[in-house]
Amino acid sequence: MSFQRPDELPPSFAKAWGARDVRALASFFSEDADFLSLTGGWAEGPQQIAELIAGEMAGAFARARLVTGKIKIRPVGREACVVMQRFVLSGILHADGTAAGRVGTVFVATMGQTPSGWKIVSAQFVVEA
Repeated sequence: MSFQRPDELPPSFAKAWGARDVRALASFFSEDADFLSLTGGWAEGPQQIAELIAGEMAGAFARARLVTGKIKIRPVGREACVVMQRFVLSGILHADGTAAGRVGTVFVATMGQTPSGWKIVSAQFVVEA
């Protein structure tokens, strides 16, 4: 899936995350995209990205939800931009299944414009200090 505007990414990402829709999440990425996940996992391309996210959602993020916060979009020329989105991640689980609380996170995506719209070419999802 591509986006008509970069600001459509964060709410779509949060919605797909909440629905555990790994295919939708992976479809936001270009074919040659790379992704660094919250757990430090690295994946290249939508298939590996889907597998990485699915593994994380089967564990610590099985009940996790994202709440959107501040967004910043920085254009880089006419056909690229950087989207920085703050999220609060709640519903995290410890390995024993007990609640781990919530954390502030930042999702940073470099997006490129394609003939069909905007896609992620590289993204990092990190815990906010």
